[in-house]
Amino acid sequence: MSGFIAFEVNQEAHVFSRGLIKKERQPLQEGFVEIRVAYSDINYKDALAASKNGGVIRQYPMVPGIDLAGEIVQSADEAFPVGEHVLVTGYGLGVSAPGGYSQYQQVPTKWLIKIPEALDAKRAMMFGTAGFTAALAVLALEEKKYPKEAAIYVTGASGGVGSLSIHLLHKLGYQNIVAVTRKKAEWLTALGATEIVAPSEIIPSTIKPLARQTITAIIDTVGGELLSALLPQLVYNGSAYLCGNAGGITFETTVLPFILRGIQVIGIDSVAVDQAVRQTVWDFLAAHHELLNQMKIREVLLSDLDETIEALLAGEHEGRTIVKLDV
Repeated sequence: MSGFIAFEVNQEAHVFSRGLIKKERQPLQEGFVEIRVAYSDINYKDALAASKNGGVIRQYPMVPGIDLAGEIVQSADEAFPVGEHVLVTGYGLGVSAPGGYSQYQQVPTKWLIKIPEALDAKRAMMFGTAGFTAALAVLALEEKKYPKEAAIYVTGASGGVGSLSIHLLHKLGYQNIVAVTRKKAEWLTALGATEIVAPSEIIPSTIKPLARQTITAIIDTVGGELLSALLPQLVYNGSAYLCGNAGGITFETTVLPFILRGIQVIGIDSVAVDQAVRQTVWDFLAAHHELLNQMKIREVLLSDLDETIEALLAGEHEGRTIVKLDV
């Protein structure tokens, strides 16, 4: 077994550290495959995981990275033979089990998804958990069968989930997509945003239980005060799809929008999704793979992770960043 490089975090008492380490490959665990990882990516959750007291890692030391894609190099499962190209997102990857920031990684066979033919490892990670989450939200919104001219607001629009949601909505024919971001992200108009507004423009000085009905649906990656301000603006039978907490884990509301306007708040979980649903969602993303050509995507190496982590935590990161498993 040869050595390889991984990015590892550790926290003992009040001493926190992170960085590249040399590791040795181990005999294959039962029920696992070993993957030579080609690409991972970086999400807000990864940045928290790589931070002191980030509240994500359950035990130390740990290799973060909630996504990975690559080629199987060891397997005892006929359904996933050596040479198969696979991806893994969610479950305990990079949280309770070693994650994607490693040139080799062993993962449970039951976590695997075969990379669809229209994608490869790199393009699969261009989507990653962000694309998977966006697709879950968009597909849930599609079930409501709203008119294509309905006003759909996407918060945290310049991030991975937000920008991919906008692009998917546009590809599905939605014509009134409002991107909510504090950044001057004009590039979102090329993805399908018909308007870009700052949160300060839509958060009133006093948030009332009910406001003028202007929003049909919200894909929300922010939470906090912004979500509190938007819920009272939902139209009758409107809906909000919650998939992030960059602005805080709490929000304030009343029962009035629910009992007087019949609105719904729907949680979008990307971690413990059933495998059959995962396959359906990845097939959906693969069918729309061409939208990746217009996305704002940056590629970094393992040795560049520190810079990207700090940008994410500072709110300065835009679009998607994929991680090539080189140093």
